[in-house]
Amino acid sequence: LAFEILSGEATDPDPTIRAELVALLARAAGVGGMAGGQMLDLEAEGRFDGGTPLALDGAAIERLAAMKTGTLISATCAAGAVLGRADAAARRALADYGRAFGLAFQIADDLLDAEGDPARLGKAVAKDARAGKATLLRALGRDAARTRLAALVTECERALAPFGARAAMLAAAAHFAAERQA
Repeated sequence: LAFEILSGEATDPDPTIRAELVALLARAAGVGGMAGGQMLDLEAEGRFDGGTPLALDGAAIERLAAMKTGTLISATCAAGAVLGRADAAARRALADYGRAFGLAFQIADDLLDAEGDPARLGKAVAKDARAGKATLLRALGRDAARTRLAALVTECERALAPFGARAAMLAAAAHFAAERQA
Protein backbone atom coordinates (compact mmCIF):
# COMPACT_ATOMS: atom_id res chain seq x y z
CA LEU A 1 0.00 0.00 0.00
CA ALA A 2 2.84 2.40 0.82
CA PHE A 3 4.37 1.88 -2.62
CA GLU A 4 0.97 2.38 -4.21
CA ILE A 5 0.44 5.64 -2.33
CA LEU A 6 3.93 6.96 -3.08
CA SER A 7 3.63 6.16 -6.76
CA GLY A 8 0.20 7.79 -7.15
CA GLU A 9 -0.35 11.20 -8.72
CA ALA A 10 -2.15 12.39 -5.61
CA THR A 11 1.17 12.21 -3.77
CA ASP A 12 2.92 14.53 -6.21
CA PRO A 13 2.20 15.46 -9.81
CA ASP A 14 5.87 15.09 -10.79
CA PRO A 15 6.68 11.47 -11.76
CA THR A 16 10.37 12.04 -10.97
CA ILE A 17 9.50 12.94 -7.40
CA ARG A 18 7.23 9.91 -7.09
CA ALA A 19 9.95 7.62 -8.44
CA GLU A 20 12.42 9.04 -5.95
CA LEU A 21 9.97 8.42 -3.10
CA VAL A 22 9.40 4.83 -4.20
CA ALA A 23 13.17 4.27 -4.45
CA LEU A 24 13.68 5.70 -0.94
CA LEU A 25 11.13 3.31 0.52
CA ALA A 26 12.46 0.34 -1.45
CA ARG A 27 16.00 0.92 -0.16
CA ALA A 28 14.79 1.46 3.41
CA ALA A 29 12.63 -1.67 3.41
CA GLY A 30 15.05 -3.94 1.54
CA VAL A 31 18.15 -5.93 2.29
CA GLY A 32 20.18 -2.83 3.16
CA GLY A 33 17.42 -1.63 5.48
CA MET A 34 14.61 -3.09 7.53
CA ALA A 35 14.55 -6.58 5.99
CA GLY A 36 18.32 -6.92 6.22
CA GLY A 37 18.34 -5.62 9.78
CA GLN A 38 15.60 -8.04 10.76
CA MET A 39 17.58 -10.88 9.20
CA LEU A 40 20.65 -9.89 11.23
CA ASP A 41 18.51 -9.58 14.35
CA LEU A 42 17.07 -13.07 13.93
CA GLU A 43 20.50 -14.48 13.13
CA ALA A 44 21.96 -12.92 16.29
CA GLU A 45 19.13 -14.01 18.57
CA GLY A 46 20.33 -16.21 21.39
CA ARG A 47 24.01 -15.73 20.51
CA PHE A 48 25.05 -14.38 23.89
CA ASP A 49 27.36 -16.05 26.34
CA GLY A 50 27.36 -14.53 29.80
CA GLY A 51 26.12 -11.21 28.45
CA THR A 52 28.76 -10.99 25.73
CA PRO A 53 27.56 -11.16 22.15
CA LEU A 54 29.19 -13.93 20.18
CA ALA A 55 30.57 -12.55 16.90
CA LEU A 56 28.75 -9.25 17.46
CA ASP A 57 30.33 -6.17 18.95
CA GLY A 58 28.65 -2.86 19.77
CA ALA A 59 29.31 -1.54 16.26
CA ALA A 60 27.69 -4.58 14.64
CA ILE A 61 24.69 -4.35 16.93
CA GLU A 62 24.40 -0.62 16.26
CA ARG A 63 24.41 -1.35 12.52
CA LEU A 64 21.71 -3.99 12.97
CA ALA A 65 19.53 -1.59 15.02
CA ALA A 66 20.13 1.26 12.59
CA MET A 67 19.06 -0.93 9.69
CA LYS A 68 15.90 -2.19 11.42
CA THR A 69 14.63 1.12 12.71
CA GLY A 70 16.85 3.91 11.45
CA THR A 71 16.51 3.35 7.74
CA LEU A 72 12.72 3.63 7.75
CA ILE A 73 12.76 6.73 9.93
CA SER A 74 15.54 8.23 7.84
CA ALA A 75 13.57 7.48 4.67
CA THR A 76 10.52 9.28 6.01
CA CYS A 77 12.64 12.33 6.80
CA ALA A 78 14.24 12.18 3.37
CA ALA A 79 10.79 11.80 1.78
CA GLY A 80 9.68 15.05 3.37
CA ALA A 81 12.76 16.72 1.94
CA VAL A 82 12.04 15.28 -1.51
CA LEU A 83 8.43 16.44 -1.42
CA GLY A 84 9.57 19.87 -0.22
CA ARG A 85 12.10 20.10 -3.05
CA ALA A 86 14.90 20.61 -0.53
CA ASP A 87 18.46 21.00 -1.75
CA ALA A 88 21.07 18.26 -1.31
CA ALA A 89 22.44 19.69 1.96
CA ALA A 90 18.99 19.83 3.55
CA ARG A 91 18.25 16.30 2.37
CA ARG A 92 21.49 15.02 3.91
CA ALA A 93 20.78 16.85 7.17
CA LEU A 94 17.29 15.35 7.43
CA ALA A 95 18.56 11.87 6.55
CA ASP A 96 21.28 12.23 9.23
CA TYR A 97 18.63 13.30 11.72
CA GLY A 98 16.52 10.29 10.79
CA ARG A 99 19.41 7.86 11.22
CA ALA A 100 20.30 9.24 14.65
CA PHE A 101 16.63 9.40 15.67
CA GLY A 102 16.04 5.79 14.63
CA LEU A 103 18.97 4.49 16.64
CA ALA A 104 18.00 6.64 19.63
CA PHE A 105 14.46 5.27 19.41
CA GLN A 106 15.80 1.71 19.37
CA ILE A 107 18.08 2.22 22.38
CA ALA A 108 15.24 3.86 24.31
CA ASP A 109 13.01 0.93 23.38
CA ASP A 110 15.67 -1.51 24.62
CA LEU A 111 15.91 0.40 27.91
CA LEU A 112 12.13 0.34 28.29
CA ASP A 113 12.10 -3.39 27.64
CA ALA A 114 14.70 -3.87 30.40
CA GLU A 115 13.39 -1.37 32.95
CA GLY A 116 9.88 -0.38 31.97
CA ASP A 117 6.64 -0.89 33.81
CA PRO A 118 4.53 -3.44 31.91
CA ALA A 119 1.29 -1.75 32.99
CA ARG A 120 2.48 1.62 31.72
CA LEU A 121 3.92 0.18 28.52
CA GLY A 122 0.91 -2.00 27.83
CA LYS A 123 3.14 -4.93 26.97
CA ALA A 124 5.42 -7.48 28.59
CA VAL A 125 8.97 -6.44 29.44
CA ALA A 126 12.30 -8.29 29.50
CA LYS A 127 11.42 -10.02 26.22
CA ASP A 128 14.79 -9.10 24.68
CA ALA A 129 16.77 -10.69 27.52
CA ARG A 130 14.66 -13.85 27.48
CA ALA A 131 15.10 -14.18 23.71
CA GLY A 132 18.83 -13.46 23.85
CA LYS A 133 18.39 -10.45 21.55
CA ALA A 134 21.45 -8.57 20.35
CA THR A 135 20.85 -5.10 21.80
CA LEU A 136 23.17 -2.21 22.47
CA LEU A 137 21.93 -2.26 26.05
CA ARG A 138 23.20 -5.79 26.42
CA ALA A 139 26.48 -5.12 24.59
CA LEU A 140 27.30 -1.81 26.26
CA GLY A 141 25.56 -1.96 29.62
CA ARG A 142 22.95 0.47 30.89
CA ASP A 143 25.19 3.42 31.62
CA ALA A 144 26.99 3.32 28.28
CA ALA A 145 23.68 2.78 26.45
CA ARG A 146 22.25 5.86 28.18
CA THR A 147 25.38 7.81 27.24
CA ARG A 148 25.02 6.70 23.61
CA LEU A 149 21.34 7.65 23.67
CA ALA A 150 22.18 11.17 24.88
CA ALA A 151 24.87 11.48 22.19
CA LEU A 152 22.34 10.46 19.53
CA VAL A 153 19.90 13.16 20.66
CA THR A 154 22.78 15.63 20.35
CA GLU A 155 23.45 14.29 16.83
CA CYS A 156 19.78 14.90 16.01
CA GLU A 157 20.03 18.48 17.21
CA ARG A 158 23.26 19.02 15.29
CA ALA A 159 21.72 17.68 12.09
CA LEU A 160 18.77 20.05 12.52
CA ALA A 161 20.87 23.13 13.30
CA PRO A 162 20.76 24.48 9.71
CA PHE A 163 16.97 24.69 9.95
CA GLY A 164 16.89 26.75 13.13
CA ALA A 165 13.50 27.18 14.80
CA ARG A 166 11.72 25.55 11.84
CA ALA A 167 12.97 22.18 13.12
CA ALA A 168 11.89 22.63 16.74
CA MET A 169 9.21 19.94 16.42
CA LEU A 170 11.73 17.42 15.06
CA ALA A 171 14.17 18.21 17.89
CA ALA A 172 11.34 17.79 20.41
CA ALA A 173 10.48 14.44 18.81
CA ALA A 174 14.05 13.22 19.36
CA HIS A 175 13.89 14.22 23.02
CA PHE A 176 10.50 12.57 23.41
CA ALA A 177 11.74 9.32 21.83
CA ALA A 178 14.75 9.24 24.15
CA GLU A 179 12.90 10.18 27.33
CA ARG A 180 9.60 8.38 26.89
CA GLN A 181 8.32 6.12 29.63
CA ALA A 182 5.75 4.24 27.60
